[in-house]
Amino acid sequence: MGRKQKNRIINISIQNKLLMLFLGTTAIIFLVNLYVYTHINGMISRIYSIYESNLQLNEMQSSLANIHKNVEVFLDTEDTQALEAYLRYVQDYRNRLEKLNNRIWGEEELIAEKNICKLSEKYLDSAENAIAAKRGRNVVKYRESYERASQLMEFINSHFYSLNNQKLQDNSNNYTRLFDTLKSSERTNMVILSLISVFTIILVLFLTKGITRPLKRLAQTAGEVAKGNLEVEIRQVQSADEIGVLTAAFARMVKSLKEYIEQVKRSMEQESSMKERQLIMEASLKDAQLKYLQAQINPHFLFNTLNAGAQLAMMEDAGKTYNYIQNVADFYRYNVKKNNDVVTLYEEIELVDNYIYIINVRFSGEINFEKKVEKGLVQVQVPSMILQPLVENSINHGIRNIDWPNRIELSVYREDEGIGIRVWDNGIGMSREEIGRVLKKKPPETEEGTAGQERSGGVGLDNVISRLQVFFDKEDIVEITSDGENKGTAITIHIPV
Repeated sequence: MGRKQKNRIINISIQNKLLMLFLGTTAIIFLVNLYVYTHINGMISRIYSIYESNLQLNEMQSSLANIHKNVEVFLDTEDTQALEAYLRYVQDYRNRLEKLNNRIWGEEELIAEKNICKLSEKYLDSAENAIAAKRGRNVVKYRESYERASQLMEFINSHFYSLNNQKLQDNSNNYTRLFDTLKSSERTNMVILSLISVFTIILVLFLTKGITRPLKRLAQTAGEVAKGNLEVEIRQVQSADEIGVLTAAFARMVKSLKEYIEQVKRSMEQESSMKERQLIMEASLKDAQLKYLQAQINPHFLFNTLNAGAQLAMMEDAGKTYNYIQNVADFYRYNVKKNNDVVTLYEEIELVDNYIYIINVRFSGEINFEKKVEKGLVQVQVPSMILQPLVENSINHGIRNIDWPNRIELSVYREDEGIGIRVWDNGIGMSREEIGRVLKKKPPETEEGTAGQERSGGVGLDNVISRLQVFFDKEDIVEITSDGENKGTAITIHIPV
């Protein structure tokens, strides 16, 4: 059997398989029964035909007796009905003689048949002569003819008896042989029917086993899954019938269930991680608030004081003083109101502008600050207080004590996978060791000759890095680069979108 034919059989549905089995076994049993019926009927017909020759001889003998009887009646009474009956029986007897004469038997039987035929012809001639003489009123002649016919009839009957007995003996032997053959055929047919039944039972068992075995395995597997064992092995069924479709669907269901449970676990882990990050972020924000607002004992009193100073400056027509005080008030108001919020990049840049204005008033405009912001990027959401600490760090630890014109640049631009925010200064730069220490958020080191001042890892930088990592769930979100001493420093934030 070829692979294609085997695959076709495997892919047949259960309903069609059962239908094919029923039709196949029914056709085989029908053909066997038809053969048995035909064979037995043939044997019975042969048995019936055995005694046909005896029946034929008896009918011929009976017909001959009727001829002789009607001859006697006519000779006694000259009855026309007896004459008509005589003629009918003569015709019937001649027809039977022709059939008898055409049959071929053994040599003795053939001789007996020939004698019967010859004697019958002579008898019929004698009977006809007797009737003719009677009708011609020739009493002597019809008596002689009748007596001769009677003698011939006795001879014919003796031959009939002899031939009939001989054929009866032969037919009895043939009957015995045919009857034995019939019995043997019955036994053979019973054996054939038994073999067909056994074959049918084996075929039914094979087919039902192919149906029930996968179902039992599937039921056992379903029981294991119901107990919570999702790692149970699901044996694949090669057939594409209903069992194969059911097994494949169950396997997909178990796989989907496993994936769903894994997804739920990941979601729970992510939720736990998010809660943890939220707690960390809240702690970081509180720490930032303490660091930047530790001098504010009463912020509302400070705002009211600054507003009063701004109004006094405006009344005295001191515009610069008014702008300065207003920027300081806006700066501290942002610190107090936004330190626990998620803000837009636009609000962070505004805070940097306020801070630069305040610093330039303090240092008489010594800070050269530039902005390069691409359009459409300032509405991205970020944690509050991330840009101002970076700019403050560049001022305090980058450009404050340099002997050349200072410069700070804030850039916001698109990247391949998000947005880049870059704070660059042309100050004293950083070594690789210092960059590594800052990114690992280690405490700042001090050097002799610097009056204990911190280098580039100033106040709030490690807090900014921690909060950005927690907010965006990304470790390498901050990048610090420097070409070396007195070659400036660039701090870049890579915000994923």
